[in-house]
Amino acid sequence: MATYVEIWTWKAPVQAAVEPLDLTGYDVEAADGHIGKIDEASKETGNSSIVVDTGWWIFGKKRMLPASVVERVDTEDEKVYIRCNKDQVKDAPDYDETTRDEASYRDKVGDYWSRS
Repeated sequence: MATYVEIWTWKAPVQAAVEPLDLTGYDVEAADGHIGKIDEASKETGNSSIVVDTGWWIFGKKRMLPASVVERVDTEDEKVYIRCNKDQVKDAPDYDETTRDEASYRDKVGDYWSRS
């Protein structure tokens, strides 16, 4: 199982790609297809994530995905590719804007993704 910091840290090749970018609005592609668009992205050291608006796919729900879930970024097509499938995203904890910065919420999300 990955440590807390590893879960919330961009992988080296991705880090270089995302550093100068605003990923808001980029499409998000899971291993088995499109899941939505990035609503916001955090580049906070050791606490980086993307929030994906899934739109109609899971009834307007949003999901927070730790930075380590991102495999690569295609800046030309404005797409972010993640290392998981749609069911893993669907089964992830609901995004909660009111508690997003609380340790208990981050632990819940981090625990889920460290097992996925």
